[in-house]
Amino acid sequence: MGLPALLAAVSSLDLAFLILGLAIGAVAVYIALSFSGKGKLAAAERESERIINEAQRQADVIVEKAKVEAEKEYFRKKDQFEKESSVIREELKETEKRLDKRTDLLDKKLDTLTSKEKMLEQTDARLKERENVLKQKEREVDLTLEEQRAQLLRISGMSVEEARQLLLTRLQHEVERDAAEMVDKILTEARDTAQEKSREIIVTAIQRFATEHTSASTVSTVDIPSDDMKGRVIGREGRNIRAFEKATGVDVIVDDTPGVVVVSAFDPVRREIARLSLERLIQDGRIHPTRIEEIVEEVGVEVARQIVERGKKAAVEANIGGLHRKQIDLLGRLSYRTSYGQNVLQHSIEVAFLCQMMADELGLDGALARRCGLLHDIGKAVDHEVEGGHPQIGADICKRFGERPEVLNAIAGHHGDVEAISPYTPLVAAADAISAARPGGRRESLERYIKRLEQLEGIANSFPGVKQSYAVQAGREVRVIVDANRVDDHVAAKTAYDIAKRIEQEMTYPGEVKVTLIREVRATEYAR
Repeated sequence: MGLPALLAAVSSLDLAFLILGLAIGAVAVYIALSFSGKGKLAAAERESERIINEAQRQADVIVEKAKVEAEKEYFRKKDQFEKESSVIREELKETEKRLDKRTDLLDKKLDTLTSKEKMLEQTDARLKERENVLKQKEREVDLTLEEQRAQLLRISGMSVEEARQLLLTRLQHEVERDAAEMVDKILTEARDTAQEKSREIIVTAIQRFATEHTSASTVSTVDIPSDDMKGRVIGREGRNIRAFEKATGVDVIVDDTPGVVVVSAFDPVRREIARLSLERLIQDGRIHPTRIEEIVEEVGVEVARQIVERGKKAAVEANIGGLHRKQIDLLGRLSYRTSYGQNVLQHSIEVAFLCQMMADELGLDGALARRCGLLHDIGKAVDHEVEGGHPQIGADICKRFGERPEVLNAIAGHHGDVEAISPYTPLVAAADAISAARPGGRRESLERYIKRLEQLEGIANSFPGVKQSYAVQAGREVRVIVDANRVDDHVAAKTAYDIAKRIEQEMTYPGEVKVTLIREVRATEYAR
């Protein structure tokens, strides 16, 4: 609201109050006339004067309030207008900045396009110049060839057709001679490698050997009939459980799990003795330190006898004689040892039979191969007690009992830790890998096994030029067939290397995976 409008509002209020005063005065006069007598008239005049004065004061107060309110409204509207104007000015400034930036960007792009256009024009000019030069050289080459052809015809005295026929005849003789030499070379190589290839095929077939599942559960838990029995196992202030742990060398875990006590020990034989002892104590019901020592001693004697019996049974099953009693004892201990759920003693027997079959097919000593296979993991019986890897531990043990060098090398080198000095070492390594990696050999679900084969084939199929791929030998080998028209010999070797490296990076597997890439050219014709 502007100042003129404010003044107009104040003038309107004065006029209104003036009219109000006149009206009040008229009323007062009328009242005065209505009274009779001078006293009443004087009183009426005073009353009217008072009323007029009061009205004048009220009018002045109202006018002041109106002025104050008008001034407040004026300043409020003014501040609001200034704020809105400031916001609008800021927005206009931002818009102007953005427009300036866009203008600069467009100028830069225009300069870039102009420079590129100039470069394209220059390149086009150079290309046209080179094209003209090439055409000129082409014409010169054609003229030179015509001249040389004419000179050759004059010198040889033959026509063009006669010269072509002579050249084709010579090429035909050379190709026939090269083909004959190649056929003779292929036949010679085939004769030299026939026996080796046949052995390789036999070994490949044996690697697909499968027997019954050997995975076993080795969770050492003991069933407890009631929670009261847990208290008796622990004993007063824990004396029974301390005596039991001292006698067996294991840890007994008694927690809130209902009906179960867990026996934990790194030594599988001690764990088995503790499990059987605890079961007998629970059945007997008399649980105190003296009884614990008696039961543990009895069970220890029985387990030792079972170990020897199992070792003898394994030696008889593998048809191995001349073993020392300590070796038989260690073989029996392997029956309590597992690797990825696979019983190590059963695994050793299986390796022994695989070694014998491969040795027989290859013309080697089957009995010696069987002995190497049975004893190859004997170090696992004491690897928790002796420092070092189980191959070297087993080789040192068998060396003390006079085993042959072939057996010692097979035991020490079946994981590639030492160099093979006899053919039985790679046989044991192959049989060990077959037994460990075949389906059902170790605790691996069928879904995981199939997924691993699918992953192998998927990696191979992802490379360019691959037509088909097959995972064979329980995932130990992947055979890749490539398109001979798209992949030459050098590219084939590199593709096989790249597939192997990618399998190493993306997959987890025991042992190794062999990548065999096959590239062949087939020519088919029909005689009619």
